[in-house]
Amino acid sequence: MTSPAYHSIPVRPGRLREAAEQIEEATGMRVEIVGGSLSMSPSRTGEHVGIVIDLRDAVRPHLPGEYEAFENISLPMAGNDDDYATPDLTVGPRAFKDMDDWLLESEEVQLAVEVVSPSERLKGINEKTAWYAAAGVRILLRVDPRTGTWSLFGRPDRPGSEYRGVEHGKYGESVPLPAELGGELETSGLARYTR
Repeated sequence: MTSPAYHSIPVRPGRLREAAEQIEEATGMRVEIVGGSLSMSPSRTGEHVGIVIDLRDAVRPHLPGEYEAFENISLPMAGNDDDYATPDLTVGPRAFKDMDDWLLESEEVQLAVEVVSPSERLKGINEKTAWYAAAGVRILLRVDPRTGTWSLFGRPDRPGSEYRGVEHGKYGESVPLPAELGGELETSGLARYTR
């Protein structure tokens, strides 16, 4: 039996970030604090990392000069730095690369991209999508290499609300990103997981 890719561990408030840092250091696992619970993912596979790189390479050349595509930058919940998620890819201000910080404010994020892990469960996927909306992330692209599909979630009205719209598609169909993010994002070259 394989263990799920997404585990939540409740920890006493006020000690979440400290616990997350200790777990990351001891295990090498990616740790996030989503909705007040520690969430851990096993190390990403080469296939997963390759898909993130392909998405970054597809998005990056079309971005205006003030934006950059970052990997593994964490985003806090508005008003709570102890509640944060780490998208696989984040499009935000290029100036962030010169800052000595690991949190990029959610309202500064133009696009967050999550690539679903091979054993990730629907409950965890949906909880994380709701978290991004509540944090005020304008646009979320969720790519699922298990099924060769994608979902684009559009602008919540305000932090704490749900996404107003969603578009679904499959590999080979372009993702309709806004013009300021380069417009149509081609997906035909994205890989699917082999198992």
